Amino acid sequence: MRLPSLKFLKTFQVAARLQSFKAAAEELFVTPSAVSHQIKALERQVGVALFERGVRTLELTDAGAHYLEHINDIFAKLESVTDQLQLRYGRTIIRLNVPPFFANEMLLPRLASFSQAREETDIRIETTFSTPKTHPPEADLSIVVGSGPWNGLTVHQLFAQTFIAACAPEYLLENRIDSYADLNGKSLLVHEERRDAWERWALGLGMEPIKPNRLVRLDTMSAVVIAAEQGIGVALVPTLLSADRFAAGGLVKLFDAELATNESYVLLHRPEDHAREDLQELTRWILSECRVA
Repeated sequence: MRLPSLKFLKTFQVAARLQSFKAAAEELFVTPSAVSHQIKALERQVGVALFERGVRTLELTDAGAHYLEHINDIFAKLESVTDQLQLRYGRTIIRLNVPPFFANEMLLPRLASFSQAREETDIRIETTFSTPKTHPPEADLSIVVGSGPWNGLTVHQLFAQTFIAACAPEYLLENRIDSYADLNGKSLLVHEERRDAWERWALGLGMEPIKPNRLVRLDTMSAVVIAAEQGIGVALVPTLLSADRFAAGGLVKLFDAELATNESYVLLHRPEDHAREDLQELTRWILSECRVA
């Protein structure tokens, strides 16, 4: 049997991870139509359906889920072998996977100091469309927000995830907010992955659920924070990751009460990679720059 195209297999892996042909197209820098055609070609080659396609849904079939497990292992092994080849015969490269908002607010503004100290190490940084919940097989290092368990992985705690109510100074001038109850009738910004955040925040304060005049739902935390800075409404933003925006005056904290979660930002890698000097140097740098006691 002729083996499937590696290009088609990679497209399948990305589409399966993101559960969206459109999102896969954006990551692969092709059109959604191209992704769809490649997946159909792969399904013809293997002779089974890999996805169940709905009007607005995309789910793996049982066969697709089984296939994906092996594809992930194959690509992880291929990338590891390639990296070892580069390590032995060329420049080193570290594959780092991080959430987009963490990358924008904490990692990238500090990265120049590491790059200057270790010029011989290349870093490939990949941000995900949604918050990663586990260590991706294709990554050497990853920063993940969650509660674990992190079975079989080396774990370094960075800081706990908490949220605080905030808005733009201009919004506060136009909308008086002196007490929790004053949020009733205001516009609230909601992150799609945390739709119940405002309910949990109110519950933690022992108050009735807030009754906004409008909910604006956004699919990334970066979009939530930017919308808050633009004066669209009040948001629950990550406390530590928004510190620079508070200091710059783009956002103001409305109250001291924070929404605590059972999640933390953690740095993960596989135990077998512990011997890599380049990886350990980047690990130490991230812990010194991004860990909060």
